[in-house]
Amino acid sequence: MTRWIGFIHDGEHGFGRLDGDRIEVCEGDLFGRNAPTGQVLPLDAVRLDLPCRPTKMIALWNNFGGLMEKLDLSRPEAPLFLIKPANTYRPSGAVVAVPEASGRALYEGELGIVIGAVPGKSARDLTEEEATQHVFGFTCVNDVTSAAILKADASFTQWARAKGLDGFGPFGPVIATGLDPATLTVRTLVNGRERQSFPISDMLIPVARLVAQLSQGMTLEPGDVIACGTSVGSGPIPKGATVEIVIDGIGTLSNRFE
Repeated sequence: MTRWIGFIHDGEHGFGRLDGDRIEVCEGDLFGRNAPTGQVLPLDAVRLDLPCRPTKMIALWNNFGGLMEKLDLSRPEAPLFLIKPANTYRPSGAVVAVPEASGRALYEGELGIVIGAVPGKSARDLTEEEATQHVFGFTCVNDVTSAAILKADASFTQWARAKGLDGFGPFGPVIATGLDPATLTVRTLVNGRERQSFPISDMLIPVARLVAQLSQGMTLEPGDVIACGTSVGSGPIPKGATVEIVIDGIGTLSNRFE
């Protein structure tokens, strides 16, 4: 397993392999040719950056059996999703300002699939077997939502606006490769108190099928993140609270919300 991390050191952006509390700095393309530079940095000497820069974040709705049953929803035949814009992205450690007009923000702990690159093959119209080759690794996502905006107009549920505010899509702290997603558990802590804990094995559309179905007619670019959806336990973020999304094998995404 490799844990890839993005960082800022002496004002410069970089990436490398995280080993404990040390970063083996690399150069080149995270999703292509790269190699160690020979430089090693202590983790506490850098500021965390996004581990990649997606062209889009695809966020799933109704993709876990536990939540489907709680809300009495029907099982989806195809992925139900929205796309979060780049202004929502924030790295672990960043402080997120919640606009007063948006009302309370809701946390949603999620597993993120990070798309990689396969030489000579774009990630479009994939079979499930091909889809596994395009999965680079996994990360933690907090798919933040403004509850007040979501249903402010009775004629239109405002998913994109409610989930598209600045800082409402933190992900990180790393991209972990070599994991079996079916063995993972997503936990969400608010000010240290556990609010969510659910297994990825409860996903209605598992990873390979999800990537394949999303690629039908839509090209998935290297670095794109698929937020797999959340399960029961999503709730409000108190002002000034720290929200942590914890997935063993990946790490802890931590952000304070002001």
